[in-house]
Amino acid sequence: MNANWSYPTAIRFGAGRIAELAEACVAAGIKKPLLITDKGLAAAPITETALVVMDKAGLGRAIFADVDPNPNEANMAAGIAAYKAGGHDGVVAFGGGSGLDLAKMVALMAHQPDGLTVWELEDIGDWWTRADADAIAPIIAVPTTAGTGSEVGRAGVLTNSETQMKKIIFHPKLLPAIVIADPELTVGMPLHITAGTGMDAFAHCLEAYSSPHYHPMSQGIALEGLRLVKDNLLRVYADPNDIEARGEMMSAAAMGATAFQKGLGAIHSLSHPIGAVHHTHHGATNALFMEAVLAFNRPAIEQRIEAAGAYLGLPTGFDSFVAYVTDLKEALNMPKTFGDLGIEDPDIDRLAKMAITDPSCGGNPVELTEAALRDLYAAHL
Repeated sequence: MNANWSYPTAIRFGAGRIAELAEACVAAGIKKPLLITDKGLAAAPITETALVVMDKAGLGRAIFADVDPNPNEANMAAGIAAYKAGGHDGVVAFGGGSGLDLAKMVALMAHQPDGLTVWELEDIGDWWTRADADAIAPIIAVPTTAGTGSEVGRAGVLTNSETQMKKIIFHPKLLPAIVIADPELTVGMPLHITAGTGMDAFAHCLEAYSSPHYHPMSQGIALEGLRLVKDNLLRVYADPNDIEARGEMMSAAAMGATAFQKGLGAIHSLSHPIGAVHHTHHGATNALFMEAVLAFNRPAIEQRIEAAGAYLGLPTGFDSFVAYVTDLKEALNMPKTFGDLGIEDPDIDRLAKMAITDPSCGGNPVELTEAALRDLYAAHL
C-alpha cells in the first residue's frame, strides 16, 4: 500500500508520507506556506508533526486554525489577513473538510481584485471565470479524515453566515497541486468522527453512482469506492489502529469526491441546509436520509442498485441493499431522527425552501420538488 497516483492530481499515498510535506511544498513552488486547519486540530500531535517537517526544511511553522466546523466568510477573512500578514505564497490545507475547504478559499481569494466577492464564484455556469486564475495560490492538501475527499476536489464549501446557506465555490485551480494521503494521520480520530466521515464517503459514492449523468469513469470509481467502504469502515470502527483499513478508507474518500464530478443528489440537498443552520456533522447528517432517498429514487435506480449489491456481495435485490445501509448505520450508531442530531425544532418548511435551491438537486435521478424535499424531512421528525 505505497504508490504515486496522478488522477485526478498527484497523490502521495502511504503510511509515513507526511515526512514528504516540505518536499511537496517546494515541488509546488511554495517557499513560505501557511498551514490552515480547524480549531480541533490546532494542538494535535499530528499537526505538530507537520509543522516540524516544514520548520526543519526552512519553510517556517506558520499556522492558522480559526476555522469553524462549517466555515464561513468571517473565517475566510481572518485566514486571508493571516496569509497576507505573514507574506505567505501558498497554503497547506490540513485536516478534515472544514480545514481543507477554508484553506482553498484563502488560496482563492487572498489576492483577487478588489470588489470581487467569494459569492460571485459560486459553482453556477461559468462564474468561476470571474476570478483571476493567476492570483490563486498553490495548495498542498493533507487530509486527516477519510470522508470529505476535498483533497481531490476543485471546489470548497463555505457557509454564508447572513443567509445561513452553504455555497459551493468552484475554480479548476482549487485542485491541490499535491496530496499527501497518509493513513497514519487518521488513527487518532474519535470513533464518531470515523463513523461520520466514513458515511460521508459512502454517500458521495452512492449519489455519484446513482446520478443520471453520463460519466463512466466516475461510475466505476464510485462503485469500487462503495466496496472499499463496505469492506473497511466497520474494520476501522472496531480497531482504530488497523492501518490497512485506514488506508482503504482514505482511498474510498478520495474516490467518492472524484466520482461526484458525475453529480450528487437529494441526500446532499437535504443535508446542506441542516449543516448551515444547525451546524451538524455533515457525514452523520447525510447518513440520516439514505434509506428515504433510496426509496424515493427507486423507480429510476432499482436495477443499478441491484447491480451494485451484486458487486458488493450482498443478497440479491434492491431491498437487500437498503437493509445493508440500515444495518451499517445501526452498527455505527448513526442518527435516525432530527432529535438524534440534537435538533428538537427543525423548521422543515424553511429547510425545504433552502434545499430546493441546492445545486445537488440537479444530480438526483428523480426530479426534486420543494414538496418532495419537505416530505423527506418530515419522515425524520
